[in-house]
Amino acid sequence: MNKTEKTQVIEQLVEKLNANDKIYLADCSSLTVEKVNAFRRACFEKKISVQVVKNTLLKKAIERANDSKLAELIPTLKGETALIFTDVANAPAKVIKEFRKGDSKPALKAAYVEQTIFIGDNQLDAVASLKSKNELIADVIALLKSPIQRVIGGLENKSSKEAA
Repeated sequence: MNKTEKTQVIEQLVEKLNANDKIYLADCSSLTVEKVNAFRRACFEKKISVQVVKNTLLKKAIERANDSKLAELIPTLKGETALIFTDVANAPAKVIKEFRKGDSKPALKAAYVEQTIFIGDNQLDAVASLKSKNELIADVIALLKSPIQRVIGGLENKSSKEAA
């Protein structure tokens, strides 16, 4: 890769980093080609973008990115790095957990989810338990629905007693 190609890759990475607020770094080393392809396929089905990048290029892109908090990810750039982008905060963590049943790879190196940094594979459960926007909306609706149902039930009970 010559210097202009590297510069172009760095610029593309900077654009992606600036455009996303849900970024994962994973270690897929020691996985066979079949398993890596299966992992990518599982991610593709969930509309998750996976790209293997060189650590030096990613480091330069992080340094140029708009959000200075991303710099906390730099110490995790060792070994192979898969850069993962998503629209749903917990989707990649769930895919990683589901995919690696009985195996330690792919491992979560770090995650940047809406201004919060998670570093280390031990944070995988915490990231997977984050609720997506749709899950939060469903929880709020359920909370609002419960008192309304009790009021309606009480009114119906009162009206049936008056009728008797």
